[in-house]
Amino acid sequence: MSQTVALNRPRPIVLADLVPGALARDIALVAGGAGFVGLLAQVAVHIPGTPVPITGQTLGVLLIGAAYGMRRAAATIALYAVAGVLGVPWFTGHGSGYAGASFGYVVGFFLAATLCGFLAERGADRSVPRSVAAMLAGEVLIYGAGLAWLAVAADLTLSQTISQGLTPFLLGDAVKAALAAGLLPAAWALAGRRSRRSA
Repeated sequence: MSQTVALNRPRPIVLADLVPGALARDIALVAGGAGFVGLLAQVAVHIPGTPVPITGQTLGVLLIGAAYGMRRAAATIALYAVAGVLGVPWFTGHGSGYAGASFGYVVGFFLAATLCGFLAERGADRSVPRSVAAMLAGEVLIYGAGLAWLAVAADLTLSQTISQGLTPFLLGDAVKAALAAGLLPAAWALAGRRSRRSA
């Protein structure tokens, strides 16, 4: 009987599918993920010469994207962005609204999480090389939206935009992307070992 149930159970596509439940699970994951990104936004280091702080959000966004899958990840970051615009003080420095020079990165978070979720649903989170490629693709979208918004909001030239919105963050974001890329295959390996032990 247990073997029949196991055979009929849908094969997990992303890590979030390993969590039991359906609608209630997804609601909890989306709300919890938005809160997690809001918490990481408060881990901020302000550096001279740029209005954009270094935060922990990128790591959370990449992990949520790949672990949740495209739809749940998009819903999570959309909730984070919309609630923040409407006044929930969980942007960096307990901020809210969209007038800040760094809001473009929030838009980029949505794009990156959606893309990473899409790629994870196609197996990009199962090995380190493919995870690295997915994380880097997500980073490109974050920077693309963030730099475009920063340039307009702060009235910067191209060189100023790059020096204030890109260069100071490359090393830290590379570390965060590598960490996320390593954690995902490790989580799948751990889940596989547990599954074999319980079979």
